[in-house]
Amino acid sequence: MIEVDLYQKIRYLHEHEGMSQRAISKLLGISRNTVKKYCRGTHVPWERQGKSGRKRYVITNEVLEFINECLSSDTTENIKKQKHTARRIYHRLVEEKGFKGGESTIREVVNKLRDKPGKVFVPLSFEPGEAFQVDWGQATIYLSDKKLIVHLLCMRECYSADIYCFAFFRPNEESFLEGLIAGFEFFGGVSKRIIFDNAKVAVKEGFGAHAIVQERYKFLAAHYAFQCDFCNIAAGHEKGLVEGLVGWIRRNILVPIPRVETIDDLNVEIKKRCLLYRQHKIAGRERLVGEMAHEARGMMTPLPPYRFDSSKTIYSKVDSFSTVRFDYNHYSVPADYAGKDVSIKGFGNEIIILYRNKEIARYFRCYQRGETLYRMEHYLDLIEKRPRSVFNAKPVKSNVSNKLIEIGKRLSGPREMVKLLRLFVDYGEEKLMEVISYIRTPEITIEQVQAHLLPANKTVEVSQEIEVNVATPQINKYDTLINRGA
Repeated sequence: MIEVDLYQKIRYLHEHEGMSQRAISKLLGISRNTVKKYCRGTHVPWERQGKSGRKRYVITNEVLEFINECLSSDTTENIKKQKHTARRIYHRLVEEKGFKGGESTIREVVNKLRDKPGKVFVPLSFEPGEAFQVDWGQATIYLSDKKLIVHLLCMRECYSADIYCFAFFRPNEESFLEGLIAGFEFFGGVSKRIIFDNAKVAVKEGFGAHAIVQERYKFLAAHYAFQCDFCNIAAGHEKGLVEGLVGWIRRNILVPIPRVETIDDLNVEIKKRCLLYRQHKIAGRERLVGEMAHEARGMMTPLPPYRFDSSKTIYSKVDSFSTVRFDYNHYSVPADYAGKDVSIKGFGNEIIILYRNKEIARYFRCYQRGETLYRMEHYLDLIEKRPRSVFNAKPVKSNVSNKLIEIGKRLSGPREMVKLLRLFVDYGEEKLMEVISYIRTPEITIEQVQAHLLPANKTVEVSQEIEVNVATPQINKYDTLINRGA
């Protein structure tokens, strides 16, 4: 093959200058065969003409049969990552059959034998409010400057392509049910069908049309009046709308990687972006997503008055350390509830502890093992009664920095440290450390800390109205006395 510029010179010299092939070859410093090939315009340099002239190795029936046996054994074994490559088949032919041809020949034959028609899918169309598609995905975030993976429950209304997403610490049953309910409330109703894969949070056994639904998912479906539809194995195209949503959420909402203090902050931002998506117009559609979503909402099943309890609920007695156990961890409650029976509701991201239907504690759910989460305010009254325990109390050590504990030791005694802890609960450690930095004296007192917490320019309002209750005089008693004297 030659460059186009050289081809142009050959043609020009031949057609316009009338030069011979020998002369053109000498002038341009190229082979006479090259000039002969291109001077008449029967060949062009930008198209491959004919074959190289090499004699093709003939694939015998024996070689072809061996290749087919290799491919057939791969199908029988069905081990995805241990299948014959074209190179491996070539080396086996050389070693076992004495094959004399080239590797490229075997590669070409293998490619032809493996050449399967591309996958073709039937275009689908859904009626308003007919179906939701649901799927799980993963994403990386920074939570309180700690890098971790969260799990995204993604939902899509099939007619309008309206979207919803909620982030959880774990993709367990509680998270799945809670996410679905939050999605129903976001969309303003429930579709007739929910299309999901065969994950264990929804399927007890089987798959597709033969799936046996998990008990609590069955309860949810009954309460919200929808039909459970499950995909076949390795058939992601059956919920292709939501499959694409998982990637869209990661690329468009979670880039750059979010940095949040709590997972609730992340979910607030995701919800804002889902609402904003309703102003989007999908290519090939005449109306906005939000307009079509409004139409679909009118065809959905209304939400029932009773909100389904998606939590994993257990009942437990508060132990002598004023903690309760849920899964593999302990959570503290106010010390007044020690020895009492409480209910513990485990949601996807939260733990809520109740006594006689009154909430007494709430935590972000811990998915570690063997952890105990203490709240300082739960133990302050108890520590105040036993002040000598203050510097060794676990609730203090797990909530207060060593720096603040050392400052507390500079106070006049344990009782003063307890007072400092009350300020810690009311104002937070950051504020306390700030005001303590203003104190320049060697000794520190609680009064000094309190004085700095109350700004000097803050005026204290004193009410000018004093209410005094005065009894109404009983004048008739005096009349009685006068009459007696008379």
